[in-house]
Amino acid sequence: MARCEICNKAGQSGNNVSHSKRHTRTRWFANVQKTTIYTDGVPRKLNICTRCLRTQYKATTKS
Repeated sequence: MARCEICNKAGQSGNNVSHSKRHTRTRWFANVQKTTIYTDGVPRKLNICTRCLRTQYKATTKS
């Protein structure tokens, strides 16, 4: 479903474990946002995770 176009981060699957130790299957999805990134002055629309978005922001605002 949701996959980061920079780091290829996607969802993970596993078990929810209740207090009584019952295991039920579940999915955890990556927090992927649709955003516009400027690459060499050219805007590109990408689906990227919030970690990559934060890293891109830090790289562009660093002085």
